[in-house]
Amino acid sequence: MGESGRVSNGAGGGESKLAGQFFDAAIGLLQQVRDEDAAEIAAAGAAIAETVAAGGRLFAFGAGHSSLAAQDVVYRAGGFALMNLLAVPGVVGVDVMPATLGSALERVDGLASAVLDSSPAQEGDLLIIISLSGRNALPVEMAMNARALGLTVIGVTSVAYATETKSRHVSGTYLKDHCDIVLDSKIAIGDAELTHEGIEAPFAPASTVVTSALMQATMAAAAEELVARGIEPPLLRSGNVDGGHEWNGRVMTEYRDRIFFRH
Repeated sequence: MGESGRVSNGAGGGESKLAGQFFDAAIGLLQQVRDEDAAEIAAAGAAIAETVAAGGRLFAFGAGHSSLAAQDVVYRAGGFALMNLLAVPGVVGVDVMPATLGSALERVDGLASAVLDSSPAQEGDLLIIISLSGRNALPVEMAMNARALGLTVIGVTSVAYATETKSRHVSGTYLKDHCDIVLDSKIAIGDAELTHEGIEAPFAPASTVVTSALMQATMAAAAEELVARGIEPPLLRSGNVDGGHEWNGRVMTEYRDRIFFRH
C-alpha cells in the first residue's frame, strides 16, 4: 500500500503526489511479477505455443473487471488471432444492468458447466481464467470443468486471497487449486494501492494494469516459443496501417476453423 497522509497539490497545482504514488505502486508490482513470475510466464507461453502447434484453440475468460484483461488479448492488433473470448452472459463487462448482477452471477453454482457445455471448447484446447480473488464459484468451477474436459488451464489470480479470504465454492478451494499453471498478480487483498488522510476507503486499484501486463507478457512468450519451433505466430496487425486489412484477411482465412469471434 502507498503511504497515507500524503497531500496532493490539488487541481492546477502541478504534479499530483497521489498520481505519482500510483505510478510507483504499479511499476513496483510490474517489476515484482516480472522477476517472481518469470518461470510461470515462460511455462504459460510454452503451453500456448504447444496448443497452437498441435492445432488446438485458445480461449480467455474473466468476470467483472477481470474480463478487461481477457478482452485485451482478443481480436486486437499485435495479438493472436486464435485467442477467443469465452463469454458468460452478464459477467463479461460492466455494461450489464444492474451492475451488481455480474458479481452475483459469479457466485452461482453450475453456471460454468452450462457455459462450457455450450461452447466450442474441447479436449486439447487451452483456457486462460482470470480472477483476482479466485474465490468465487464461477472461476473455480470453470477451471475444474475445463480440466475435466481435457483443456490446459492457466489461472491468473492473486494467490494472497487464498490465504486471507474464505472460498465461496462448496469445495473450499480456489482457482489456483485447479490450474496447470498459475500466474500470481501479487495484488494485495482489496485491490487498492493508496490511502490518504481524509479518505476513509483505500483507492487506486492496480489489478487491471498488472493482469493485462501478465497476459501480454505471456502472449509474447508464446510468440517467442512458436518462432523457436519454426512456426509463424498467428498475429493480427492494426487495420489502421497500410496493408493491415490484407494481412489480417490472410490470417483469418488460414485459421478460420479455430476462430470463434467471427461469423
